Formats: sequence, structure tokens, C-alpha cells
Amino acid sequence: MNDYAASHGLIQWHGTTIIGVKKDGKTVIAGDGQVSMGNTVMRPNARKVRRIGEGGNVIVGFAGATADAFTLFERLEKKLEQYRGQLMRAAVELAKDWRTDKYLRNLEALMIVADAETMLVLTGNGDVLEPEGGIAAIGSGGNYALAAAKALVDYEADAETIARKAMKVAADICIYTNDQVTLETI
Repeated sequence: MNDYAASHGLIQWHGTTIIGVKKDGKTVIAGDGQVSMGNTVMRPNARKVRRIGEGGNVIVGFAGATADAFTLFERLEKKLEQYRGQLMRAAVELAKDWRTDKYLRNLEALMIVADAETMLVLTGNGDVLEPEGGIAAIGSGGNYALAAAKALVDYEADAETIARKAMKVAADICIYTNDQVTLETI
């Protein structure tokens, strides 16, 4: 766990890598497919990046417990409906609920969410973080993917290329991350 994550109480999940890259009007969220239990790969091709919202206009990637993530997907989708597709407002309201609701407070997941204008990292601590420089990463290989993407951003013109190359770096280093990538673009 890095110093920022430790100081802010963010949990570093073992078993996934999710990266979001926003560049030149294009936003990409990519995630690996590996599901691990201890030192065993349980599934190599899980889908941790999905579209939600009206017309699939919001992309969500998650790290953490799958059932918890699906609960949060559903809650975020309801918030998007309630606030007419306003991602920032829906994310803030979900984060409030996540932090204060007895049931939701126990959910163990982190999320990167994005629409055409905004990309955010949501945590169970009530954080709604807009990443600096348009790059965010979560999960056990998140720091590797983040470092790779930051190194590539000045040399690669395309957000998808940056995300794919960053995921490759993470998969080469992190034993909880594989190279079976799901990628969604807005």
C-alpha cells in the first residue's frame, strides 16, 4: 500500500488492476480478468469493467469483492437515474450513503467511474476523487499501471493505447493481475 493510500485509509485490493485514462476528449477504463483466492487463480477472464446508466453512458471499473461491487453498481445506477445522469452528483450521493449506511459501510470495493466529461475514484471512506492529470488506477497492480500510464502520457497520443500498455506493465509485475483485459471507451 502506498503512503497516500495508507494515510487516507484506502484498502489495496489483491486480485485486480483497474486503470482510467482521460486524454484528448477520450476516456478509457480497462481492467484485467484475473480473480485470485490466496495464491490460486480462480478465474482468468472476469469482467470488472462495465457500462451503466442510460444508454451505457457511464463506465465503471471495480476492485474488491465482486458481490459488493455489484451492489455498488446498482446503487450508482439508481443515483444516476435520480440525478438525471449527472455523474458527479450521483457519485457524491453514493459516497455519502456508502460512508454512513450501516450495510453499505461494510462493502469492500473501490471504483473508478467515468462519463464523457468526468472521471472519479470512489471509496468507502466517502472519498470522491478526481484524478490529477486524467489518470487513475486502483487494485493490487494499480500503482504499476499508474506509473506506466504517467510515463506514457507524453509519448502516446491515444488513451486506449496508454491504458493497454499500462495494463501490460501491471500484468508483467503484479502476480494478482493478468493480461486478459476488458476495456470500455467513451
